[in-house]
Amino acid sequence: MTIKPEIARLLQTEAERINNPAFITEDPVQFPRRFSKLQDIEIVAFLSAIIAWGRRTMICRDAERMLNLMDNDPYNYVMDEGYLDLDPGLNLHRTFFASHFQYFLKGLREIYRQHASLDAFAKSRMVGGDEAPAWKLVEEMENVMRTVNDGKDCSQCLPVNLKSTALKRINMALRWLVRDDGIVDMGVWKSIPKSKLYIPLDVHVGNTARSLGLLTRKANDRKSVELITESLRTLRPDDPAVFDYALFGIGIEEAKNK
Repeated sequence: MTIKPEIARLLQTEAERINNPAFITEDPVQFPRRFSKLQDIEIVAFLSAIIAWGRRTMICRDAERMLNLMDNDPYNYVMDEGYLDLDPGLNLHRTFFASHFQYFLKGLREIYRQHASLDAFAKSRMVGGDEAPAWKLVEEMENVMRTVNDGKDCSQCLPVNLKSTALKRINMALRWLVRDDGIVDMGVWKSIPKSKLYIPLDVHVGNTARSLGLLTRKANDRKSVELITESLRTLRPDDPAVFDYALFGIGIEEAKNK
C-alpha cells in the first residue's frame, strides 16, 4: 500500500515527537530500563509486556507489584525458584494470576538453565533469520515452557494461536529490547535485526492505521500487523517499528478529540 506524502510526513513528525525520554515515565518500558544486567532486563521486559492490556496506570501499578514480589532481583528470583512460594490464586493483573506467573517463570528458568540469556536462546533457535521473528520466538519459548509445565499451554502468558494472533505484547517487548536509537528503547538484543520488527497492534493502533489509510481490514490480527508493517517499511525499511510511536501518539490525540 502506497502511503500518501502528507501521511508520511505526519508519521515522521509524530514518531519524532513521541519517541523522547518523557515517554518513559508513564509507560511500562520504565521497568526494564531500571536494570543493567541483560537477564534482569529480559525478564522484566517480558513480564511488563505480558500484562500490558488495560489502562497504562493499572499496568504500571501491577508491574511494580511484580517487581516487589521478586525483591527487585528478577534473575536471582527466577533461578532460586522464589515464585514457588506464592499462592497460585494471588491476582496480579486483571485475569493474570500467580499461577500464570509461576508457569512463565518456570519456563524462563529452564531457558536460563540452558542459555546465558533469552537473546542467546533466540540466537540458538535462529529466530532472527525468520521472516516473522516474534512469532518464531514465541513458538520456541512455548516448546520449552510446555515441556517443564506438564505439557500445558498458558495463553495468559503467550498466545497459542500463532497463525492468527497479532502478538501485540511480544512485539512491544521486542521493540524495547531490539531498537537501538538510545532514546526510549534499550537495544540490548542482537539476535533480531530491527528491520524485522513488527508493529504492536491493538485496537487503538488498528483504528489509527485505518484512519490514515494504512489498513482496510477490520480484524486486528496477524495479517493486519503484516500489512501495516509492510507499508511502514516503505518509509523506513531499516526501522519500521519506530512508527509505533506515531500510531500511538496520533491515536491518543484522536481519542481526546472524540
